[in-house]
Amino acid sequence: MNLQFVNARGRDGQALDLAVVDGRLAGHGDGPRVDLGGARVLPGLINAHDHLHLNGALPRLGYRDHYRNASEWIADISPRLGTDPLLLAHRAQPRAQRLRAGGLKNLLSGVTTVLHHDPRDAVLDDPAFPVDAPAPAGWSHSLALDGEEAVRESRQAAAGGLWVVHAAEGVDAAAGLEFERLDALGCIEPGSLLVHGLGLSAAQQRRLVDAGGAVVWCPGSNLHLFGRTLDPAWLAAQGRLVLGSDSRISGGRDLLEELALVRALTGWSDERLETWVTADAAAVLGLPDRGRLAPGLRADLIALPPGLPLAGATRADLRLVVVGGRALYADADLGEALGLVPVVVDGRAKALAPHLLAGAAEPGLAARREEVPA
Repeated sequence: MNLQFVNARGRDGQALDLAVVDGRLAGHGDGPRVDLGGARVLPGLINAHDHLHLNGALPRLGYRDHYRNASEWIADISPRLGTDPLLLAHRAQPRAQRLRAGGLKNLLSGVTTVLHHDPRDAVLDDPAFPVDAPAPAGWSHSLALDGEEAVRESRQAAAGGLWVVHAAEGVDAAAGLEFERLDALGCIEPGSLLVHGLGLSAAQQRRLVDAGGAVVWCPGSNLHLFGRTLDPAWLAAQGRLVLGSDSRISGGRDLLEELALVRALTGWSDERLETWVTADAAAVLGLPDRGRLAPGLRADLIALPPGLPLAGATRADLRLVVVGGRALYADADLGEALGLVPVVVDGRAKALAPHLLAGAAEPGLAARREEVPA
């Protein structure tokens, strides 16, 4: 559907001429007019790390006060996959359904692009999937699970493109040594994206950046599992740090919650945070067709109430989320014109694309069966 937005404002508060034409952004279009009532429009958010199939109604899990490294966490959770009733019930759902639940989680928080860190599944390429999940050139889970030879082969097969791996996820010497092992295997090079990087020393951070690599920071997951997280200042200053939510079994509810945590931890300005999870993330992940509001780019955008900073917003605050030109989530007053159906999100009247509501099991989301305050 082509759309023409009126009464929209840019990040700087200035009037914004914006339209969607054939899934791309344009200055003007001939589609239905959507009055945003002075809402501030931003590019769609980019989540640099999630395990989409591990979300839905799953809570944060943990079996010790804190862990020293991810191997201890894996050793605790692995045997419970076949015994824990909650995990068994979750795994009994079709994988495609679990992946869609992860996509819906991201959509409701304004994420339009997510980097899924697990095997590729056909549902991720379905045009009806809630968000865009571009495939990196390659990925490996971790040295602990895959072993050195498989990790090395995975990096080589990615041929210098974006390659993603959990690394230095912990606070002990073993976590820090993972960087040295990866370097010895030839895995630290342009496009290497290390998820977590909590155990990296300052010298290792410099070596990673000098090699053209970057780190995905997942502070909520780090604090939950290890009781601490990395100092982001230097990596961020080099433009080599992106934000990931991780899945709900260790991370927070969604990327907006992570962004609020980052603001509390760093004191970074709202403008800096907004650029970081849009244009900056697109640059690090090699996605030049998104992250900005410019004619010809993918029509990925969100709208916020006037005056509300992104890091202070919850998913119920979002006025509109458009993914690849598809309006999929909106305030109730916009829903009918966009072909959406009434729903309730966290007690607020909202609207959602009907195909996303079918079979959805997202906490806080329900079909609207009676009137609630708008």
